Amino acid sequence: MTRTERLLQLMQILRRHRYPLTGAELARELGISLRSIYRDIATLQQQGARIEGEAGLGYVLQPGFTLPPLMFSVEEIEAITLGSRWVAERADHQLAMAARDALAKIAAVLPAASRHELDSSGLMIGPTTQQLSDNGQLKQIRQAIRQQQKIHIEYHDERGQISQRLIWPCALAFFDHVRVIVAWCELREDFRHFRTDRIQAIQMTNQSYPESRLGLLKQWRQQEGIPAP
Repeated sequence: MTRTERLLQLMQILRRHRYPLTGAELARELGISLRSIYRDIATLQQQGARIEGEAGLGYVLQPGFTLPPLMFSVEEIEAITLGSRWVAERADHQLAMAARDALAKIAAVLPAASRHELDSSGLMIGPTTQQLSDNGQLKQIRQAIRQQQKIHIEYHDERGQISQRLIWPCALAFFDHVRVIVAWCELREDFRHFRTDRIQAIQMTNQSYPESRLGLLKQWRQQEGIPAP
């Protein structure tokens, strides 16, 4: 690994974590000495990377510094291509268009060799046996999740029983045959999962729920026994 590749990898590690990483942790992951880590951190800081921290306490990358996508590895290009193709085939219309647009933007700035890897990727998304409906509700749900707002839904369960729910949506899961909202339900005073195909009506409330979305997700993961990503 060249020093340039090592600096890029160091940036990727820092970008991957939101909490400070000690020099020892970084050195262990990169397989280099602690002295080299300190030298590399200083080099990146001189180049404008907003890395805060110090020896013994740890380092964290602050927002505002990006690397050009032309530095993507072959595996990263394959991951981006495969993920974008999945979204384009499985998500709602707005997300599908966004995935295609994002892939086009990335392709536009890649060097010729990397662009060829993207265009000729042999990783494909298999066909689905069920076409999921898209009546505009998913856009509203995604908006409510981003803005951390309550939504009112009219929902029918597997027995066909109708109920009115005021929920705090914190995640939307996409599966091959169903989409599921993870939310706190005020009626049940607990987390519940709601299939979007069983929502008869949805109404935005413009009311913010009292906890942060990340906090809700953390509580839900702990309750479900799901490790943090």
